[in-house]
Amino acid sequence: MVNAEVIYKYFPDLSAEQKSRIELLYPLYREWNEKINVISRKDIDELYVRHVLHAMSITKFVDFTNCHTVLDIGTGGGFPGIPLAILFPGIKFHLVDSIGKKIQVVTAIAESLQLTNVKAEQSRAEQIMGKYDVITCRAVAQLSDFYGWIHKNTKPDTEVICLKGGDLVQEIYDFRQKYRQKKIKVHDINDAIDLPFFDTKKILVIT
Repeated sequence: MVNAEVIYKYFPDLSAEQKSRIELLYPLYREWNEKINVISRKDIDELYVRHVLHAMSITKFVDFTNCHTVLDIGTGGGFPGIPLAILFPGIKFHLVDSIGKKIQVVTAIAESLQLTNVKAEQSRAEQIMGKYDVITCRAVAQLSDFYGWIHKNTKPDTEVICLKGGDLVQEIYDFRQKYRQKKIKVHDINDAIDLPFFDTKKILVIT
């Protein structure tokens, strides 16, 4: 099992409170996963790399300085929303998933960590109203489809951030054909975090 120390290698300036919350993530997810399966069984012991560090890697490429609100669509067990909420206690996070059991877990974990900046809601992306500074997702759907669901929630300066893996050439091409006015940047996570898991992982930022 990889412990929380792997996080501190790449994020050495965390506060004591942030470290305390990060160290609680594994026992909390382990306990909840035995009741409601929100993380694959083979992944739970790799929680800190495959889920927590993966979520936090966004901050290596995106500046959250002027961000006040984040919408996390298809949050599943709370990723990337929960780790980002630990990093940014001054930002309001709205974590959304269509599956009620997953939202039950997210709500319980946010409460256990006393993350007062997290609101979790069972809903579909198409039903969410309001505008956000940043919108995140992790491998929820094809990029064009996903953007179609959430473009109503964007402002002129909103950044849409998608964690993706594998060969994305066709998916990015399709998006650029459909949304020609939008810019999309592709970042290789292993440019910032040199672990094998991230060799094929990318962060897509739509502006």
